[in-house]
Amino acid sequence: MNLNDVTVIVPTKNERENIKPFLRSIPDNLKLIVVDASEDDTRDLIKRLRPKNTRVIYDPGNIPEARQRGADEARTEWLLFTDADVVFGDDYFSELISLELADQDGAVVGRKTSRGRYNFYYRFFALWLRTICFLGFPAGTGSNMLVKRSALYEAGGFDLDLTCNEDSMLTWCIHRCGYRVPYADNIRVYETDHRRLERGLIKKSLHSIFRCIILFSGFFTRQLRANDWGYWSGEDYTAGETGRDRYE
Repeated sequence: MNLNDVTVIVPTKNERENIKPFLRSIPDNLKLIVVDASEDDTRDLIKRLRPKNTRVIYDPGNIPEARQRGADEARTEWLLFTDADVVFGDDYFSELISLELADQDGAVVGRKTSRGRYNFYYRFFALWLRTICFLGFPAGTGSNMLVKRSALYEAGGFDLDLTCNEDSMLTWCIHRCGYRVPYADNIRVYETDHRRLERGLIKKSLHSIFRCIILFSGFFTRQLRANDWGYWSGEDYTAGETGRDRYE
């Protein structure tokens, strides 16, 4: 893989505390699209800290809408979706270059881990992702998900009715289009913000597992898709009637 064929896409909102280490972990020559809904100076910080190869788009929509907007604006063959509260590993992009991708690979699910707190949880999370990808029920993590642009559109793009789990739903739809979605343990991002885990490890784990099972089964109505089951509880957002205003 050539890094010229990759665009990093990240949704942001009020990320002034996280954006500096995030930007430092990305090579200067890599294309970056930021879809931002901030009320603080996040956009100004990004423009000042990374003036080259960076496009910042203001969009007050939710995270699925931001990810889709970034995909629509990108022109490269591969899209690397991530979040502003992670940093890429020191060898991330050298490992990314060395990935041997086949024509039938529509996406690659990378590892999300931590350099300090909650190591046990992240080891469990990585094992879960590896297992379900191997079994043919791929779930992605929006913090570390490489997607072929043509596969994304063939799968219908991100489900904009969802307020969370849009990443896993996309990898599942890509798989259903006949693509492979392998797991790659060697491309790693490191979480720097553990607020959701601080509200309960078991709650966070069960939320992800059971929502993915029901989403993959196709039993979610549009109304249920817009309900986040408390996922954004305690976060800084304003919830609209359908949840479309929700944003991390």
